[in-house]
Order: sequence, then C-alpha cells, then structure tokens
Amino acid sequence: MIDEQRTFTPVQLAVLSVSDTRTLETDTSGATLAARIEAAGHLLADRKIVKDDVAAIAAAVQAWIDDEGVDVVITTGGTGFATRDVTPEAVRPLLQKEMEGFAVVFHTVSHQSVGLSTLQSRAFAGFADGTFIFCLPGSNGAVKDAWDKVISPQLDSRQRPCNLVELMPRLQRS
Repeated sequence: MIDEQRTFTPVQLAVLSVSDTRTLETDTSGATLAARIEAAGHLLADRKIVKDDVAAIAAAVQAWIDDEGVDVVITTGGTGFATRDVTPEAVRPLLQKEMEGFAVVFHTVSHQSVGLSTLQSRAFAGFADGTFIFCLPGSNGAVKDAWDKVISPQLDSRQRPCNLVELMPRLQRS
C-alpha cells in the first residue's frame, strides 16, 4: 500500500544485461528496465551489456557494489539452465546476504504469466556492501513482472508497511 502522505525518495539503479548476442540497440529487456526505472522517478546510474562469462559479470556487478552512486543493481539474462547461463554463479559469491523471499515472490508472480515455465528460472536477489542486487531472466515478460509487481513497489519509499528504501541508511558500506 502506498502512503501518499510520505515523500518519494528516488534511488540510483544500474542495469546489467547478460548476453552473448545483444547490443544496446537490440537489448529490449535492458531498455525496458531503464525506461521503467526512469518512469518510476528513479535515476538510471548506468547501463551495460556483458557476455555470459562469470568473470565479466562479477567484475561489472562488483564495480557497481563499490560505487557509492549505485544503490541497486538489476541484471537481466543468464539465469536459466543452459550451459552459458552463469549469472547466479557470478553474482552469488559477491552477496553478503541472499533475499530468499524475492525468488518465492518472483516465481509466484511469474507463474501467473507463464505457468510452470517459471521453474526454468534461477532468479534471485541479495545484498552486498550497501547495494541491493536483483538477478532476473532475460525475457521482456520476466523483466516487466519482476519490476512492476515486485521490485518497483519495494523501491518506493512510500510503500507500507515497509520497503527496501528505508533500510538503505542502515546498510553499511565497507
């Protein structure tokens, strides 16, 4: 529930698309996220594409974790079961804590859109050194469901009874 009497606080987000084939011009999932982030009143701090490579993914996410100008990282792509899908293997070791509830809620929302096909996603989220990280599938539908129904409401400082934005001042950066 949104409490309209509270002030909206924009946060700074970075979007990482993981793909061996997409470019900024053909990356519709990353573009969808960027547009939704800005439409919600948040700031797009950065947007990149990296190949399906553990070291490249980890380096990009770690750079944003280290950047005090980034509050939230959202990745799209690389969360399936194909051999090249390595986003979880790249990002999980960076996390201090995993947000288990995100996967549960995301799969519940996704089930409403794609049915049991949601089982083919290893979407997850967590926290590292003052930064929230969400790892999403690469499909436009999954990105829309995750942003519209899960992430965006939790990044709205007016959301009650609680939201992730109000936790941010209590998260310590090392």
